[in-house]
Amino acid sequence: MIPDSPTPTGLIQIGTEPQERGDAARNRRRLLDAAALLVAERGVDAVTMDALACRAGVGKGTVFRRFGSRAGLMLALLDHSEHELQQGFMFGPPPLGPGAEPIERLVAYGLARLALVEVQGDVMRAAEDSPQSRFSAPARAVSLTHIVRLLEDAGVDGDLQLLALSLSATLDASLVLHEVRDLGIPMVRIEQAWIALVHRVAG
Repeated sequence: MIPDSPTPTGLIQIGTEPQERGDAARNRRRLLDAAALLVAERGVDAVTMDALACRAGVGKGTVFRRFGSRAGLMLALLDHSEHELQQGFMFGPPPLGPGAEPIERLVAYGLARLALVEVQGDVMRAAEDSPQSRFSAPARAVSLTHIVRLLEDAGVDGDLQLLALSLSATLDASLVLHEVRDLGIPMVRIEQAWIALVHRVAG
């Protein structure tokens, strides 16, 4: 079963970092925002500890103390992006957040997920290389629970857990990057296919 929890929407919230002081949390967020901009502008290979320190205007030692290594930075960046997406569909404005019809919300979720893949796909794909992170990560459980709830609200019949897994598979970072880079499929075509799939399944 996909786990439930006592958050306002019944979803587990990701992010297992211990509570930080306000200034430490703000500094961490500033570093991760700077790293996300570097990925968007230059690609994931350009995100080095030196480049991040320069972009954020801090010493290299500060970056190492915060993340430990480049691998630690990549995992933190992935968690940061997932947390932003989760906050959007739990508490943000419609159609991604509450207030829209379930089919509209499911469409918006997939489009938001694809936007993440487009900007940070290499980071996501690296995380997906581990079976543990690929299939058992808390972020995955959150997303699957969200999809199941939207399917329920849309009145879809059948095995909703397996249906949610199948829908989620089409948004897999490795698959989407293969479609874009190896098959030359434009992202807009993938987005349109997601919209059509949702309406066929839940419409």
